[in-house]
Amino acid sequence: MMTMMRRWLTALLLSASALCAAAAEADPTVSIVFMGDVMLADHPGQRIQQGHDPFTPFASILDSADVRVANLECVIARGGKAEDKPYTFRAHPRVLKLLKRHVDAVSVANNHSGDFGRSAFAEMLGRLDGVRLPYFGGGRDLNQAHTPLLIERKGLRIALLGYDEFFPRSFEAGHQHPGVAWSEDEQVVLDIRRARSVHRADIVIPFMHWGEEHQPRANDRQRELARLMIDAGADAVVGTHPHVVQDTELYQGKPIVYSLGNFIFDGFDDADNNTAWVLRLQVDRNGVREAHIQVGRIDRHGTPHPTGQPTPIKLKP
Repeated sequence: MMTMMRRWLTALLLSASALCAAAAEADPTVSIVFMGDVMLADHPGQRIQQGHDPFTPFASILDSADVRVANLECVIARGGKAEDKPYTFRAHPRVLKLLKRHVDAVSVANNHSGDFGRSAFAEMLGRLDGVRLPYFGGGRDLNQAHTPLLIERKGLRIALLGYDEFFPRSFEAGHQHPGVAWSEDEQVVLDIRRARSVHRADIVIPFMHWGEEHQPRANDRQRELARLMIDAGADAVVGTHPHVVQDTELYQGKPIVYSLGNFIFDGFDDADNNTAWVLRLQVDRNGVREAHIQVGRIDRHGTPHPTGQPTPIKLKP
């Protein structure tokens, strides 16, 4: 009798363990971190050439995530010719090794991807492909630029979309030439819906390049578009470009982080320009379950250093 009882208890425990494992597998949780503007030319590029790694102070935070995403605020290439604009950023291909080590995907949807023309941009895409570093928000043609990057972790399919809203619009991808994805409302809505219906994504997150530089609050255009994207099915909206962090918002229970500010960037003196946010999202099939912001301070070399403890973003009114 005791032997039968032990067998029954063992079978019951094994069954309960299997059910727990199946439940965990059916509802996986994935952590995603988003960094702001990563500019690896100029002084950060020189420091990398000297053997320094500007990601090092944040490395443990980045490595603890399942997916690490950055806005690549420069072109990585040897060729091309500088455009006629106040600031142009071209990083040496040597930076790819560090970028690949610390980042799982980059957005190229920004106003510096085209700083050295389409040939340099196409060269960068080839180099990113060569080191197997996925990118989104741009491509060799219009279709690729608007196709989501799909990242699968623990059985969860995450779609990342990127768009540029900073004029001029001249570097938009075309049907037969490379460039970035421009933010047209109807197209953005279509892309988000297709990410779910065609690409079968569980989670959809647009990563925007928008807003006004040095402004601490999002403008009306940002707010209108963010809400439109969430109404279309986005689970969260994240932004960069203003070179400062901006406010956050909860809409329909989904987080909007209007600007993460700079991450690796030099050339600024003001404290607000040298404040970096790293956003961490915990997601499952139902959307964003948790959101935290880790603040960083950028030193004179353009290197960010974490300060304090992560701050949660309230996800319920």
